[in-house]
Formats: sequence, C-alpha cells, structure tokens
Amino acid sequence: MRGTLTFAAALTAAIAAPALAQDITNDPKPVIAAADAFFEALRSPDKTALRKAMLDEAVIFVHDRRDPDAPKTRIVAAGDHLDGWETSAPGTDEYMHYSTVQVDGAMGHIWGPYVFLVNGTPTHCGINSMSFARTDDGWRVANTSFTMTALDECEILGAPEVPEE
Repeated sequence: MRGTLTFAAALTAAIAAPALAQDITNDPKPVIAAADAFFEALRSPDKTALRKAMLDEAVIFVHDRRDPDAPKTRIVAAGDHLDGWETSAPGTDEYMHYSTVQVDGAMGHIWGPYVFLVNGTPTHCGINSMSFARTDDGWRVANTSFTMTALDECEILGAPEVPEE
C-alpha cells in the first residue's frame, strides 16, 4: 500500500510538473522591475502610489543603528505605515544597489545598500533586505527589513552616491 501511494504521488507530480513549469520562472527581471516601481512610488508626489507596490499584510523591520550606544529595532505593520505615508510630506527619495537578486518561482528577494534622502539631502543609509511575492496583480513587496546607519558609514556599506540633479 505504501509503495502504491508513493507511486501515485510521483505520477501526479510528473503529470502536473509540465503545467507548473510553464507558470514558474526564476527570471530576476520582473522582481527588479518591482523594486524599481517601489522606489519610483516612494519618490512620487502621489502618496497613494506606494500602496500599489507593497502588500498591506507585509511587515517592516527597522534596525536603527544611528546611535551605536542605543540601537533600536521597530516592527511596523505595512498597512499602518502606508496609512501614515499617505499623509506624510513630499520630498523623500531613496537609491539602492541591488547587490543580490534571488528568485524561486513566486518568491523573490533583493538585498543591498541604500541611501535615503529628504528634499535632496541624505539623512541616513543602510542595507535593505526586500522580499517580494508574485500576486495576481504582479510582484509586490511582501516584507522588508533595513538597517539605518549614520552617513559616515555609507561609503563602507557601498551605498550609492546621490545622483547629480
């Protein structure tokens, strides 16, 4: 009986595999495009744009090390963050190097250094770790975790330089 179940499971998997293979790709380009869309939404004066790039169910982990003697970690529900974001002042921007991009089917991940700006002035830098999920609406940020470090650490981290205007 046990061998029959194993054979039946293997046969079902073999029959389903070609159909699944057509739908699953490990192509990093759509995940990179989703990250680019996230940063475009972040810098957009349309404060509702960021909600289209993130899942409301996502979780944001902020590892603030700007004061090395008192590091803090905050955990924020993305839905709450997005509600507040829609009433925040314009003028934010962020640039990130995509050091590592990994994709496995409907799951993607991008890791790398970033620099954050307010009204064109860098305020901090750090490392972003962004998880993505492919949804019916395309790839969206599913969770993110990032460090916040002082500006004097940006070069060591490899954070991007601020583009010339």
